[in-house]
Parts: sequence; C-alpha cells; structure tokens
Amino acid sequence: MNTPQQPLLNIQGLTKFFGGLCAVKDFSMTLNAGDLAGLIGPNGAGKTTAFNLITGIYHPTQGEIDFNGESMVGLEPFEITRKGIGRTFQNIRLFPNLTVLDNVCVSYHPHAGYNLVDSILRNHRYGAREKELVERAQDFLAIFKLEGIQNEQAKNLPYGEQRRVEIARALACNPRLLLLDEPAAGMNPREIVDLMEMIHFIRDRFGLTILLIEHQMRFVMGICEKLTVMDFGEVIARGTPKEIQDDPRVVEAYLGKGAAHVS
Repeated sequence: MNTPQQPLLNIQGLTKFFGGLCAVKDFSMTLNAGDLAGLIGPNGAGKTTAFNLITGIYHPTQGEIDFNGESMVGLEPFEITRKGIGRTFQNIRLFPNLTVLDNVCVSYHPHAGYNLVDSILRNHRYGAREKELVERAQDFLAIFKLEGIQNEQAKNLPYGEQRRVEIARALACNPRLLLLDEPAAGMNPREIVDLMEMIHFIRDRFGLTILLIEHQMRFVMGICEKLTVMDFGEVIARGTPKEIQDDPRVVEAYLGKGAAHVS
C-alpha cells in the first residue's frame, strides 16, 4: 500500500498580530515537493507578511510552520535559509556596488570552509577556498546566462537582469523551497515571458518547490499549478487557476467585476 506523501511545507493556523492589528489570521497551506504555487490577493491582504513568517523575519503569534518535517517556528532567518528555504524580495535587495559575481559569491560564503584568522592572514586555505567559491559562482552564472556581465556592478543592470541575479543568488544557497515575492514587478512583456521560462527551468533543473506572490494575473494564471487567495489576512479560496478565476469571492475581492476570465 502506498503511503501518503509528506508535505514539504505544512503551515497550520498561522496568525500574526502587530499590537491590536491582525495581519494574518489562521493561515494554512501545504506544499508538496515539486509544486509551483501562487499566493495572491489585493494589497494589504497579508501575503508578504506570510512570507516573512515562513522565513523567520517575523515570529508568529500562534500556529505551526513545518518544513521537511521540522518546525521552523522560533528560528532566525539565517537558520531557516540553512534548512533549505530561500527567497527574493518585492524590492530587489542586491548589493548595488558589488559585481554580479560578488553578489552570487556572498551566498556561498557561509559554506566557505575557512575561519576569521584564515581570512585575515590570507593563507593557503583561504586562497584555495576563495578560488573554489568563485569557480562555483561562475559555473552558476553560466547556467543563467549571466557570465557575460559577471563583472558589472549590480546597480548598472537593467531591472530584468537585476531580478535574474537576485534569483540566482537565492538559488546559490541551495534551497529546496524558493519563495519569490512579486518577481515580475516592473518587467516589460518580453522580460515576463523570459521569467516564466526561467522559473520552469529552475524548478526542473534544481528539483525545487516554488511559491510566489504576484499581482500580474496573466503571469500567475500562466505559470502556477495551484493558487491560494488571501483577503484581509485570511484565506478565502484555494484551487487551480481555472477554479480561482471562476470563484465569485475572488472576482469580488481581487480580480474585480468582468475580470473573472483572463485570456
């Protein structure tokens, strides 16, 4: 007899109060390995707060967050990253004055294999490990076709390329679950198509589970396999893109009258 698949991410009853304001109320979600899912809703619905709770930026008032069978509640962001959850942010958070290569190398340094004394003395172990980290980062940039701009400062790149570098940096942490916060924001139609292809590619290439927040409905409906909809901090609907488009609660709360069908 087949045993049920254990969810990679299992969130139950997640609630967050800021003073007297309830930003997220009784939020629940399960993701299985390999899922490509979306979290949508109007501005202020609690989506980014939910991401911040999953990644340890905020600690929940109550509720459970289990990842790969282990509780994430109470852990700090760096600990959660080491457990295998990576993310990008709504506002790109690259180091603007560092090169593309250095931005990706930053993600490898927690696994550098040398200590503070090595780095101060610049000894053989430091040099060997730094050379290895740079080579790994360059191999990674080649996968994303970014090797040609590896020496460019991040601040000089077009918006779409900055977003690709941010995703590459998140993946360099070797996550199993990748959270993307509005990855298509500010992109033109050609960049959005490229982004959709890249998300499918990285899901398959790295065996990832992906959860994204996005406001562009054509992007969401064209890429996500299942959706969760929030409004005023609560989940109001779950289902496939087709089911969500036809849900009158979603049409009223988010998509608006006459927007139930997105071609």
